[in-house]
Amino acid sequence: MPTVDDILEHIGEFNFFQKQTFFLLALLSAAFTPIYVGIVFLAFTPDHRCLSPGVAELSRRCGWSLAEELNYTAPGPGAAGEASPHQCRRYEVDWNQSALSCADPLAGLAANRSHLPLGPCRHGWVYETPGSSIVTEFNLVCASSWMLDLFQSAVNVGFFIGSVGIGYIADRFGRKLCLLVTILINAASGLLLAISPNYTWVLIFRLIQGLVSKAGWLIGYILITEFVGLSYRRTVGIVYQMAFTVGLLALVGVAYVLPHWRWLQLTVSLPNVFFLLYYWCIPESPRWLISQNKNAKAMRIIKHIAKKNGKSLPTSLQSLRPDEEADEKLNPSFLDLVRTPQIRKHTLILMYNWFTSSVLYQGLIMHMGLAGSNFYLDFFYSALVEFPAALLIILTIDRLGRRYPWAASNMVAGVACLASVFIPDDLQWLRVTVACLGRMGITMAYEMVCLVNAELYPTFIRNLGVLVCSSMCDIGGIITPFLVYRLTNVWHELPLLVFAVIGLVAGVLVLLLPETKGKALPETIDEAENMQRYVCEGLRLSAVHITSSGSPFEEGRQTCVRLEGCTRE
Repeated sequence: MPTVDDILEHIGEFNFFQKQTFFLLALLSAAFTPIYVGIVFLAFTPDHRCLSPGVAELSRRCGWSLAEELNYTAPGPGAAGEASPHQCRRYEVDWNQSALSCADPLAGLAANRSHLPLGPCRHGWVYETPGSSIVTEFNLVCASSWMLDLFQSAVNVGFFIGSVGIGYIADRFGRKLCLLVTILINAASGLLLAISPNYTWVLIFRLIQGLVSKAGWLIGYILITEFVGLSYRRTVGIVYQMAFTVGLLALVGVAYVLPHWRWLQLTVSLPNVFFLLYYWCIPESPRWLISQNKNAKAMRIIKHIAKKNGKSLPTSLQSLRPDEEADEKLNPSFLDLVRTPQIRKHTLILMYNWFTSSVLYQGLIMHMGLAGSNFYLDFFYSALVEFPAALLIILTIDRLGRRYPWAASNMVAGVACLASVFIPDDLQWLRVTVACLGRMGITMAYEMVCLVNAELYPTFIRNLGVLVCSSMCDIGGIITPFLVYRLTNVWHELPLLVFAVIGLVAGVLVLLLPETKGKALPETIDEAENMQRYVCEGLRLSAVHITSSGSPFEEGRQTCVRLEGCTRE
């Protein structure tokens, strides 16, 4: 009996139906962007100073400019590398007293300003921004700045938990139902986040978004790779992730037009409401139906695909069998990932590279939001380089192999971060150029770890290996906000120095892995331990198509959101 792949060769591997479905799911991929990297615009931290009652009235009476007001009433700059004292401290002075002069209001209180007592910002802050963010509305600065880190870490905790559970849910209840449920919850939590009355509710809805958004992105990836033929799966998987990059470009434009975070959150959440219409547009995966012994339903969907593609289904192909014959199943164990020396080495290196990709990808974006220049334009430029990054992967992996382009991309990202530390601020064009190279490098590395991970494990632990290793990208996403925002308080360029070391180490470690180009996917632990001996001449394998004894869900398990982005999972 024929498999789904056999039938698709006759009714179209990537014809009208697949193209239409791909377009609809690509919109879903693009809409994931604001959740993965939206913190740059939703929670930007503008320059700020303590609000001191009476200062505004004194400034109006004396006719001061803003610069003069700061000079006369706010603490001066601190030591090199420290945050400006006026951001978190204020003079303990009663600015309403009439004895204060306009020439130098503090002269009569102390001979030296350094002798005046400083206190915390008891009355709030003044923010230098025409818009608003979560930071400005809930005062997530100074002693409360850690709450901003927690805001982004919450969504990554949701990514981690949601991704762990998505395998069971998608295999047990089906792709379509799971997709629609995640879309509904994502839409509701996104809209409720936009009207949240306080920080606690913002954090709760952000966590809920994390639980379902990455899962929805993964299901979209699974569906499109299950609808297309074998020869298109790798390319479609990469282009699906490129749709995330399109979402980055759209996010910049929307954020520029809507500088107030509540309106921005509302706007980027509304598309998820319209995605509920996919109930009538996207059918269930026939591969999943076959795996559940629902062959009649699967055949009705296949006939629908044939009709959409303008093809007829031969009678000889109207009976189905699973894509893989059922054979003896082995029970995978976490110990299998570290029991033997080569697989143990693969596991540790892959875990570190997933972690590196997440930390550098999200970290570079967050650090860009703190640069103080035109970060809308910088963000736009750095997002554009993700297109050539994906193109380079498509052009190189079957010509140069996986290992060298992967190692080079990590090293380019690390060197770019290191170079950025030493580029002076007045050479802004050079800083932007080097930042774009770093972004392109880490984007390629992210794509490559997604593709290679599944090629290094034997069949019966391949699904488990990809799940365990890719979970490190969510762990990286949890700690990245703390890494960026806390280290920036010590020295603005310190996060880049840390990123450089992490990226360069990742590049060196990749060289310790075997080349998988032209090699058959290992079926046993012995084959994985001796991969260099099993070369299939003339064969070009697709890392997106995982041939194993598990369910078709494995084809999407290897991709960690990029944010998106732990996919842009």
